[in-house]
Amino acid sequence: MSSNPYIWLEKSLTSIHRANWYRSVKTIDGFSGSTVLLEGKEVINFASNDYLGLAGDERLIQAAIAATKEYGTGSTGSRLLSGHRELHRQLEKAIAELKQTEDALVFSSGYLANLGTISALVGQKDLILGDQYNHSSLKNGAKLSGATIIDYSHNNIPDLASKLHQHRSQYRRGLIITDSVFSMDGDLCPLPELLSLAEEFNCMLLVDEAHATGVMGKTGAGCVEYFGCTGRELIQIGTLSKALGSLGGYVAGSASLIDFLRNRAATWIYTTGLSPADTAAALKAIEITKTEPQRREKLWRNVNYLQQELSGLNLLPSQSPIICINLFSPATALSTAKQLEKEGIFAPAIRPPTVPTSRLRISVMATHQPEHLQKLVAVSRVLSRK
Repeated sequence: MSSNPYIWLEKSLTSIHRANWYRSVKTIDGFSGSTVLLEGKEVINFASNDYLGLAGDERLIQAAIAATKEYGTGSTGSRLLSGHRELHRQLEKAIAELKQTEDALVFSSGYLANLGTISALVGQKDLILGDQYNHSSLKNGAKLSGATIIDYSHNNIPDLASKLHQHRSQYRRGLIITDSVFSMDGDLCPLPELLSLAEEFNCMLLVDEAHATGVMGKTGAGCVEYFGCTGRELIQIGTLSKALGSLGGYVAGSASLIDFLRNRAATWIYTTGLSPADTAAALKAIEITKTEPQRREKLWRNVNYLQQELSGLNLLPSQSPIICINLFSPATALSTAKQLEKEGIFAPAIRPPTVPTSRLRISVMATHQPEHLQKLVAVSRVLSRK
C-alpha cells in the first residue's frame, strides 16, 4: 500500500486527459459582452449566458456602485442574523411581481436555491422523479434530501406517467423536478403535461427557470409564462446570473412555501446574504427587462436567424437561445472549438460527463450584431465540410 494517500489524484487526472474530458479555465479580460478579450485576443463571444447583454450595462454598474457606497461590499451575515437589507426584500418583491407569484426568496446562488429547496421539501419517506438531463444542482439537491430518486427519460411524459403509476402510492410526498430550458441542449420541458401529471398524482412540481428568466414569455417571466401556466401552483427556481446579468438565485411561489423555506432551507439559513451590489444590479435588471422589451425581441431575431442559417448542420432540437451542434466525439468537439477560436469565435466544446454526447454550445445574445452572426455561419459551414 502506498504511503501517500493522495497518489490516486495524479492517476485520476491521467484518465481524465486520456478521455479528452480535461477542463481548464480561459481568462477573459475586461467587460463580458458580445465580443471579449480571450487570453489577449478579441473574439466574438458565443459562450455567455448573458442573453440580454445586461452584465456590462452601465445602469446595472451604477446601481451596484450606489448600493456598495450605501451598504458596503458584503452583507456580513446570514439573512436571519445581520445580513438582511431592505434591498433584498425589494428584489424579492420584484421577482414575485415578474413571476406573478405570492412571494419569492433570494439565495446567494441558483445552485444553493436548488439544494436548499429540494432538501427542505422532501425527505426519506418521499419520492422524487427527475428528468435524466436535469442540471447538476437539481440532481444533487435530490441526493441531499434523502428521498427515493427515480429518473425518467428526457421529456418523456409516458415514461414519467408509468413510473408515477408504479411508485407514487408507496411514498408520503411526491416531487417532480425539471429544468424548463435545458442548459446543454436548448430544448424546453413539456410544462403543461408535467403540471397535469403532478395534479393527477398529488405531486409538487419544481421547475428550474435559470435559462428562461428574462428570455421566455411575453414579459420575460420564463417558461411558466411562455406555456400559459402563470398562476398554476408550482415551485419556480432560477438564477440572477444569466439574462439578469448579476449573481444569486431565487425561489418563487406561494406565501406559505416561501415562509417555510425561510425556516427550513439550510442553504439560505446558514449562508451569508447576497451582496448589496449583486442585489441592486439584479433589481435594476428586472426593471430593464420590463421596460425594454426590444432587447428580448432583438435576441429572438438573432436566435431565429442562426437557427435558419445553421439548419444544414447537425443541430440538436432547440426552442431557446442555446443552439447546439452535435459532434462525433470529445476530440472532435475540442478540435472544432479550437478551429473556431483561431477564426475569432468563442464557442465552447461541451463533453461527457456533462452531457451524453459531445457538442458545440452556442449562446446567442441580444447584443450580437449581424456581422457577428454572419461570421459564425460562414466559419461553421466551412468547418462542416472538412
